[in-house]
Amino acid sequence: MRIPHNEPLGSAAPEAAAGNNPERRCILTGDHGSRDDLLRLAISPDGLVLPDALARAPGRGAWIGVSRAELEQAIAKGKLKGALARAFKGAALTIPEDLPERAEAALRRALTDRLGLEMKSGKLLLGSDRIAENARMGNVAWLAHASDAREDGSRKLDQAWRVGRDLEGSGETGLTLPLDRAALSVALGRDNVVHLALTDPRSVERVEGPLRRLLRFLGQSEANEQDRGDGLADAAGQSSVTTN
Repeated sequence: MRIPHNEPLGSAAPEAAAGNNPERRCILTGDHGSRDDLLRLAISPDGLVLPDALARAPGRGAWIGVSRAELEQAIAKGKLKGALARAFKGAALTIPEDLPERAEAALRRALTDRLGLEMKSGKLLLGSDRIAENARMGNVAWLAHASDAREDGSRKLDQAWRVGRDLEGSGETGLTLPLDRAALSVALGRDNVVHLALTDPRSVERVEGPLRRLLRFLGQSEANEQDRGDGLADAAGQSSVTTN
C-alpha cells in the first residue's frame, strides 16, 4: 500500500516554526491553496475518514478545498471515494454519510474555541461601548459582528473603527461572522455577544486560519472578502507545495 508523505504535525512542525503557510493540493479539484483555505481529512487507524479542522491529527490525511455543497455532491457521485482511493491505494476507507455535517461542526468549533482562547488571554473585546472606545483610540485590529447583529449597531462600530484607523470615507467595515449571537454567547460563555474585536494583530492571525476555512466551506469567502475590506490580515510568505 502506498502511503503519501505527510507534513509534520503540531506546533513543532518546521514550517510552523518558520512562520510559513505552505500550499496544499485539493484531491477533488487539483487546485492548490494555503492551509488556511483548505480542510484536512484525517484517516483514523481503522480507516474512517474524519474532518481535521485544526490540521493537527496524527497519521495520514488528505486536503479538500471545496464548499459543503460541493463536498456533498462529490460524496453522492463517488468522486471523493475515488480521489481517496487514488491517494491511498489499497487502503480500506470508510466515508461517513454525515461527513459534510461533521466537517462544518468541526470548523465552527475550531473558530469558537480560538475566539475563546483569545478572550481568556485578554485580546478579545466584547460589548459595544468598550469596543467603540477602543476603536476610536486605534486599539482595534479586527472587528466582527454576529450574523444577526442590527445594522445600526454594526454601522456605528464600523465608523468608530475607521476613525481610529484614519480610514474615514473608505467604506471599510467589520466582518460579519457566520455565527449568530446565540452561538457566540454559548461559545464564549457571555450573554448577548453581538460584536467582537481583537486588539492584537497576532491574535488576528491566529483567528484568521479557522475563520477562512469555515467561510470557504460555507461558500461565503468571496462575499465576506468584498463586504469587509481589509478586516483580516493577508496571508504572508510562500513555500513549497505539498499534497498531504
